[in-house]
Amino acid sequence: MPQPPANSVSQILSLYPAGSDELLNALLPLVYDKLRHVARQYLRRERAGHTLQGTALVHEAYLRLQKQGTFNVESRSHFIAICAQLMRQVLVEEARRRSASKRDCGYRITLDESLSIGGARDVELLALDAAMRRLAELDPRQAQIVELKFFGGMSIEETADYLKLSPATVKRDWAIARVWLHREISGERA
Repeated sequence: MPQPPANSVSQILSLYPAGSDELLNALLPLVYDKLRHVARQYLRRERAGHTLQGTALVHEAYLRLQKQGTFNVESRSHFIAICAQLMRQVLVEEARRRSASKRDCGYRITLDESLSIGGARDVELLALDAAMRRLAELDPRQAQIVELKFFGGMSIEETADYLKLSPATVKRDWAIARVWLHREISGERA
């Protein structure tokens, strides 16, 4: 495969049609290290002995994006956010699959038993995913900020730039969303 003629994301975005394999193949080398960093961040939160490696998680996100076909990318940050969301989906689906296999093995496992055999991270990831879906219903902007900051590894400034908000607004929404998610996941109510 020939190297892309452009060396910046904005140049590549102007050269290739939206959602094309050429665009995806040209963008990936420019953001690959950042995506591996995002994948490592995700996997740090996973259970010990997780079989998926950071590189495999990045590649799975790439394959899903490729299967998806058409997609619009506005910037480097937007592409990373799309990939981060796909990585999170991969991990959530894997946690659901593990959880389902525990339930379907011929006998019931209680939550306490599940947590004691290493399922705590799966439960946490599934609880976080459910809480994120509820937050997206209540406040889509806060959910998007969490997605970009927590899962996409973006800074306050990058998130603000991408969402076209002030850094102060992003900081405030980030703080509120974190508190709301904590209460939602832990079951605490004010």
